[in-house]
Amino acid sequence: MDIKGKVHEISEVMEVTSSFRKRELVIEYAENPSYPEFIKFEAIQDRVSLMDKCKVGDMVEVSFNLKGRAWNNPKTGKTDYFNTLQIWRVTTLGANAMGAPMEETPSSFTPPDISNAPGEEDDLPF
Repeated sequence: MDIKGKVHEISEVMEVTSSFRKRELVIEYAENPSYPEFIKFEAIQDRVSLMDKCKVGDMVEVSFNLKGRAWNNPKTGKTDYFNTLQIWRVTTLGANAMGAPMEETPSSFTPPDISNAPGEEDDLPF
């Protein structure tokens, strides 16, 4: 999978154990410029160096794999699930690499009302 965005934050290399290290990258992804998303990626082991040439504000394309795992909490007996976006390539893009400049949101813009109609039930968990 690939995604393009602006580097928002780059962590230092974290030595989790003597044989495992990781580094995190947060990019600002603005599919809708009015509501940017901040997405955290992780590089592990020898791939932590992929971010060495990146700096905050750079436009990048991140290639990653979506990983997921289950963990059984021994205290509660409950199973929790975790997702990770693992980086395998980071490419720094030129200033115009995101395509045409994004349009400014007009000051008179009013977001559409997406609330439920009377009598409809909201089944979203957030």
